[in-house]
Amino acid sequence: MLSPFQGFAISRLPRIRFGSGVFSEIPQCISRYGRHVLLVTGASSFPSSHHWEQLEAALAEMACVWHVVNVVGEPSPELVDRNVQRFLHEPIDVVLGIGGGSALDAAKAIAGLLRVGDSVMDYLEGVGPEREYIGPAVPFIAVPTTAGTGSEATKNAVLGRSGSDGFKKSFRDDQLVAEYAFVDPDLLATCPPTVIAANGMDALTQLIESYVSLKANPFNDALGVSGLRAARDGLLPLHDSGGQDADARDRMAHASLLSGINLAQTGLGSVHGLAAPMGAFYSIPHGVVCGTLLAVATERNILSMLEREPENPALDRYARVSEILWQKRWRDKRLAWEKLIELLMGWSEHLHLPRLSMFDIGRDDLAHVVNHSRGSSMRTNPIRLLDDEIRWILEKRL
Repeated sequence: MLSPFQGFAISRLPRIRFGSGVFSEIPQCISRYGRHVLLVTGASSFPSSHHWEQLEAALAEMACVWHVVNVVGEPSPELVDRNVQRFLHEPIDVVLGIGGGSALDAAKAIAGLLRVGDSVMDYLEGVGPEREYIGPAVPFIAVPTTAGTGSEATKNAVLGRSGSDGFKKSFRDDQLVAEYAFVDPDLLATCPPTVIAANGMDALTQLIESYVSLKANPFNDALGVSGLRAARDGLLPLHDSGGQDADARDRMAHASLLSGINLAQTGLGSVHGLAAPMGAFYSIPHGVVCGTLLAVATERNILSMLEREPENPALDRYARVSEILWQKRWRDKRLAWEKLIELLMGWSEHLHLPRLSMFDIGRDDLAHVVNHSRGSSMRTNPIRLLDDEIRWILEKRL
């Protein structure tokens, strides 16, 4: 049997400040880079919060000059290109991204191109010339206000266009990794339950998929177990309290951060392989796709491995995930797998995650999704799923 220490590589990570109140340290961090700041944030949630007032006052006190970009919905290449050209000749010293994954991904891409001036389409995987990114990038500071994507810890900016010929693809490079990630759980207090549910299930999916990934390794395993325990104890209490449970905020901020670190190192799996075309073709939030498909995709992976690869080590890993989430040892692996699927389905129902048919997706639409599901995430799924198996996952959640 191969040793688990055969070798692995860990790519660049940001310098991380985690904890209640670390938001107040951001102005001091900004001052290390200069006085000209580009602030990229969401449409209204953060700008209407007292944290925005706190940041604005601190920037004014430091005599900073700042510009604001608001990201409405999923970030598109056009949004990135428009704002790169808008600020190309401004002396921007640092880009500060504050918000959910959409705001952070947009900020990451803009920071990567402000000193280059190219269109982001030149670098998006699978849709353009895929030029080599040389840089340099403007220093980027990431501040998540949701617990889900882990974008603060990754090198990829996910951008997309909606419609029947839409796409969701990544602009990725180590130079895009944030210089600093400030993860303040207090910022989660204003998240509505629907956002907590979708983002939390995204984080849980990332933790599970990275743990069973073909690129899983002992370094990320340790982080994954810690993240799974945090999500186990934090997700439902955070949702049910409407974000007011401080301990649950800490746990889910931790779980989300670790999910981002791990996905950047190990890749993901079938759920995210399907989430890309689903999010591109239909108006369905990324976290909702993850939450509604996680249980059935897990079931399909296990069934397919039992049928075609019964010695696949991911079967043991799924059993271990079951034990972590249930805090219980099972008498055999089959029971562990059954209880894992039961738990994941129960959480999806508890969090009121809708079926795909709620987004006007029918059986006639599935072939188009299946045909576009084999992106980078599907390549690290623990088993290569056949087209009819991928379709099975979707049909189970119509």
